[in-house]
Amino acid sequence: MLLENFKEKKEEFLVYLTIEKNLADNTHRAYEGDLNQFVSFWETLPEQDKKHLEVRQIIERFLVSLFYKKIDSSSIARKFSCFTSFEKFLKTQGIILDLKLKRPRLEKKLPVYLSIDEMFHLLDSVQEKDLNSSFPIRDKAILELLYATGMRCSELTNIRIRDIDFANKEIRIRGKGNKERLALFGQKAHERILAYLEKERIKANSSDEFLFLSYRNTPLTSRSIQRIIELFRSFLKLERPITPHKIRHSFATHLLNQGTDLRVVQELLGHKTLASTEKYTHVCLDDLARMCDTIHPINKIMRKKGA
Repeated sequence: MLLENFKEKKEEFLVYLTIEKNLADNTHRAYEGDLNQFVSFWETLPEQDKKHLEVRQIIERFLVSLFYKKIDSSSIARKFSCFTSFEKFLKTQGIILDLKLKRPRLEKKLPVYLSIDEMFHLLDSVQEKDLNSSFPIRDKAILELLYATGMRCSELTNIRIRDIDFANKEIRIRGKGNKERLALFGQKAHERILAYLEKERIKANSSDEFLFLSYRNTPLTSRSIQRIIELFRSFLKLERPITPHKIRHSFATHLLNQGTDLRVVQELLGHKTLASTEKYTHVCLDDLARMCDTIHPINKIMRKKGA
């Protein structure tokens, strides 16, 4: 396959991901970036290599170059997934690459989250007048809703007014791959959303409009949500940043610490497999171990003996 042929198939593949696979927007953009990066790598090869190397060999060289550049392992793993999907797509058109790629093993990182006290401090003690924002009611509503539901940042930006059932305190969410699920929220989140709609948001002409808007009256982007959540960091004694995803981690960890069934948390988070949710149990066990170290009688005896 020549480079020009590859570019054509790449464009067909991206259309296929959108129409047939209904891939999440973020994943689609990431795959498009991965393939464009590979095309750039191919274009910089010596002419001799371009003539004699097969696509499979060029892909292998590209992936090896990423390891030498010390690219983040999760990014490399995603590129492996991208090429694997691309290989399957080409196979349906009778083009065999025979890549035989083996996804690299990733180190499992435990989720970083805020404590219950930290979350309650942000939700209850930080007042709207304390926020350096033109839309403090909106920003508190966003924080409250993220923690109440555990939804992803991208899911929050896509909420339309019609998606909210105020009577039953439910939101219909479109998650990864446009998979729908119901998110539940409590009375406090309910009151904050209503306060935002009444006091800060321009009156909606249609229930089809997005819930959260910018000062330009356009839907908030994920980056805007991230900046809003980072506003709250100054109210905690933290050096690490606060992100929407850490609020999601906090939601899941706190539920499990309170004894919520793992499968219920899986459903609330919109995880496809239980394995994705199980990482939070490790965090809970770590908390439990630290608690035992602190309050178990035998540890108190040992401290007295050491004194």
